[in-house]
Amino acid sequence: MDRTEVRVTGYGGQGVVLISTVIGRAWAVHAGKHAAMIQSFGPEARGSACSATLAMSETEVLYPYVRHPDVLVAMSAEGFELYKDELKDEGVVVYEANLVHPVVKPTQRAYGIPSTQLAEALGRVLVQNVVMLGFFSAITKLVPMEAMREALRHSVPAGTEELNMKAFEKGREYAEKLLAEHAPGAAKT
Repeated sequence: MDRTEVRVTGYGGQGVVLISTVIGRAWAVHAGKHAAMIQSFGPEARGSACSATLAMSETEVLYPYVRHPDVLVAMSAEGFELYKDELKDEGVVVYEANLVHPVVKPTQRAYGIPSTQLAEALGRVLVQNVVMLGFFSAITKLVPMEAMREALRHSVPAGTEELNMKAFEKGREYAEKLLAEHAPGAAKT
């Protein structure tokens, strides 16, 4: 498939735009492909529903609008409910496990992470979105991991790189453990 579509949704202030920016930058700049992002906010910026969409392709993106995303990243229940019906029948939901409780079609897959809780354990709840970004990266494998790391380094404020990289790795590790536990033939505990 030449085009991959992603929607990231949550509340204003959760870092929806940063997640989308990093994914797009990793895909376009660091992996040498093409991406277009559109962001949308409610009437109040912080605390209201917001989303960002990414259209990613091997070739130039001529139509930037996302109608049926391959991946829905949901960091709020409101965002999930608002956009769940757009997700492709074979789509993937990546969600904040303490805030979103998705019900998906049998052909869809859903993977949850307590990203806020993991960010709190790192000492800064503000990096919840970066924990989610690491989780997204390992679950979807859409973009090479090193491209994601490099894009993240160039997208966060100076002086916060170390904390953000720890948050990214926390999400990536959580995903890898989750995938290993659910792999065919994995021991059930």
